[in-house]
Amino acid sequence: MRHLALLGMLLLTGCSAAPPAFPAGAVADYQLGGAYPPPAGVTVVTRDSLEQPAEGLYSICYVNGFQTQPGTRWSDGLVLRDGSGERVVDENWPDENIIDIRVDGAAERILAMIDTCAEKGFDAVEFDNLDSYSRSDGALTLDDAVAFAMVLTQHAHAAGLAVGQKNTGELGARGRDEVGFDFAVVEECDQFDECGTFTDVYGDRVIDIEYTDELRRPFAEVCADAVTPPSTILRDRGLVPLGAPGYVYKHC
Repeated sequence: MRHLALLGMLLLTGCSAAPPAFPAGAVADYQLGGAYPPPAGVTVVTRDSLEQPAEGLYSICYVNGFQTQPGTRWSDGLVLRDGSGERVVDENWPDENIIDIRVDGAAERILAMIDTCAEKGFDAVEFDNLDSYSRSDGALTLDDAVAFAMVLTQHAHAAGLAVGQKNTGELGARGRDEVGFDFAVVEECDQFDECGTFTDVYGDRVIDIEYTDELRRPFAEVCADAVTPPSTILRDRGLVPLGAPGYVYKHC
């Protein structure tokens, strides 16, 4: 399995202190479109790794762990290439290349971003695009994603950060038991009727973000459903900051 040597080094390093526990059932906000003062009552905030954590609140650092950040250029040997030698992109995010997570050295840049999150004072980190293997035309597998996620998660834990699984319900309990994820951050689990997939594993340690443009029923009904995670919020698709046109925020 790839990355075993790096993972072994991280295991030997150990963790100086237990990561701060995710506050189960918390009121969340998801601020990837730009940081702003959280609404009253919010206790957990996710912000991009380029931002600062929300002062006095449990803060989650967003890292694009399995695809390249928009506007960045990775060396040819670290991104996935198709049969014709072209870089493989996420069709929904054409400025993001899929990282070849099988290659030695692919994790180094992400590990540095994890360290930055810890240095800034974040409490936790979430690694987006865990499911990018499903957009690799068969070049990458779920097992590849699990192996890479283990390296990232062990490093984050050693840095004192809790780690959230991002989407990827097909992991089942492997995310918690094998990778070591502490909680989950999911998008539109009501829309896709899969909230139970995550709450069965993580209980009320699940943040769900539903989006205004694709609700399948009124948000009040979403919140009233027993299977809906307590930390479910409604946001505009652009996740724009408070005061910007189109901004929407509600919580269950």
